Amino acid sequence: MKLPTLKSAMTPFPHSVEVDAPLQEARDLMRSHDFHHLPVTEAHKLVGVISERDIMAALGRGGDAARLAVRDVYVADAYVVDLEEPIEDVLLTMAERHIGSAIVTRKGRLAGVFTSMDVCRSFGEFLLEYFPRPGGGQAA
Repeated sequence: MKLPTLKSAMTPFPHSVEVDAPLQEARDLMRSHDFHHLPVTEAHKLVGVISERDIMAALGRGGDAARLAVRDVYVADAYVVDLEEPIEDVLLTMAERHIGSAIVTRKGRLAGVFTSMDVCRSFGEFLLEYFPRPGGGQAA
């Protein structure tokens, strides 16, 4: 039985947003690519992460996306892991820290993001591979 790897389970993408960008830019980028977590950079160096939930919380507190910058909302202490990190270690750390994503790097450069949705998809595929349904039926 072979465990999935972080590389096979993560969402690979080179997208990020600069810390001083308007919040609306981050929101638009997330919507156009249909993802919910976005690495934040400053002078091309990874400094944190912003999530759709962070943006919605800021807007729910009366924030104005046109006047706020990513800097006003992002999380600076993002969980960053190397692509070669064992997936089980990443999962346990995410659970221990109660966080929904890990920023994945390769040789110090952004490689992607590993989210709770990636975990669900990957685990579901893993289960179906090793415990196929009788008759080959898939989930509805």
